Amino acid sequence: MATLRQAQGKLLMLQVSRTPPTAAGDRWQSFEVPFAGESMSLLDGLIWIQRNTDPTLAFRCACRVGMCGTCGVVVNGREGLACRTMARDLLDGGARVEPMRHMPVVRDLVTDGSDFYAKLRQATPAAPNPSDGVRLAVVDPDTPERRAVDPQRECIYCGLCYSACTVAGLDEDFLGPAALNRAFLAVLDERSGSADETLDAVANERGLWRCHTMFECEAVCPKGISPTLAIQQLKRRAIVRKFRRLFGRGG
Repeated sequence: MATLRQAQGKLLMLQVSRTPPTAAGDRWQSFEVPFAGESMSLLDGLIWIQRNTDPTLAFRCACRVGMCGTCGVVVNGREGLACRTMARDLLDGGARVEPMRHMPVVRDLVTDGSDFYAKLRQATPAAPNPSDGVRLAVVDPDTPERRAVDPQRECIYCGLCYSACTVAGLDEDFLGPAALNRAFLAVLDERSGSADETLDAVANERGLWRCHTMFECEAVCPKGISPTLAIQQLKRRAIVRKFRRLFGRGG
């Protein structure tokens, strides 16, 4: 109750990027949103604006609990999920809310992720379908391979790492952190039988060798994943395989 009483009268000041610009030609539009308490998120504020102030404001959301990854935005210059960004942390200085970077803007905070998802597919060639009668593989959770991929498999493909990646902004052909993290999972999955094909797809100048190891992707991941770690592991595997082939040891 004390929290609710303290929240009364407080306003959350939001500046939201509008595409196309407002009728006055402004890119930024300011909104005052009533602060509803400690559990209020930025997404709650955007929903309030749409319902009470401007129904034309466009943004995406689905689960509202940080699992689907659809509400990704840039808040005060840093990528984050709107549903996981708490309004209480934005009260003092307000917030500037923009769409994710390196993706075409459809409207306001909505971006077109077609290229992002296409790169996910490019990084992981489809594994051959097993023939009829093949038993499902049993994956032991205690194997080193499974322990290595366990943290990385939590990716929800929200695109925040891609938006934060400087290299993705400079080179439109770069596959990006999420795609390379997905490739890492495929390479370590012995069931797929396509480890070599996947490594061939990413061990090039548009994949592994374009990453500058700046950890920007890791800094914004809402699931605490380090795509940089996955990329470094893939680089090591690619180099080892190259030496084995050069010196006739297979691999």
